[in-house]
Amino acid sequence: MDLAAEAVRTAVAIVDWRPGGAVVRNLRLGADDDAVCAAVEDAHLAGIDCPFGWPDGFVALVEAHHAGRLAAPSSSDRAWRRPLTMRATDLWVHEHTGLVPLSVAADRIAHAALRLTAVLARLTGRGINCARDGSGRVAEVYPAAALKSWGLPFRGYKGPAGQGVREVMVARLAEHAPWLELGGARELCVRSDDALDALVCALVARAVAQGASARPVDRVQARREGWIHVPTGPLARLVPGATSRRPPLADPPPV
Repeated sequence: MDLAAEAVRTAVAIVDWRPGGAVVRNLRLGADDDAVCAAVEDAHLAGIDCPFGWPDGFVALVEAHHAGRLAAPSSSDRAWRRPLTMRATDLWVHEHTGLVPLSVAADRIAHAALRLTAVLARLTGRGINCARDGSGRVAEVYPAAALKSWGLPFRGYKGPAGQGVREVMVARLAEHAPWLELGGARELCVRSDDALDALVCALVARAVAQGASARPVDRVQARREGWIHVPTGPLARLVPGATSRRPPLADPPPV
């Protein structure tokens, strides 16, 4: 799912996996907290495009500042701020993909992350394992990194101006994954980047469930900060025995 701060921009994709293929059973926009929780409860594993936590350094800074015991740094320059605004997973993604995830500590995406804390707390209260490292029922996803790892377009597809790019993306997705039945979801993915991101999240969730995503460097830290799961192979790996019409991509360096 593509989780936004408000329901109107939140999209949920449900994919049924079958021998030799997969079917997009449902793709919807405007998912409120009840719909988000229901989707996670019904899923084997849910991929969510939203930061699962905050950087350890940022949390320590806020606690120290709140208590009035923050030691003055020698400088407040970028070198001091960077570990406060970027999680370990953000730095890993940048190193291995060249992409820079939005900072949950210094960007508007924090509004979505605040909503997610409430959603995960509700799910945890219902007995759902919401470990932030992806070892439970949910896993953090960054669609752009997944798309790039699969050799698909990953830039310029947002908003009304990106509809042409989304048309190409959906066509390329069908080429890379002929085993995926999009049905009516195809039109919605072209119309809405939120819907397209939700579909990508569902595909990455499958990769995580199969052990085909880069795992946390430090699982203890990932359980606090969250960990972005980037696929480590071609789309064809999601369906045993399936083939892609394009050669498989090289796996990223092991972690």
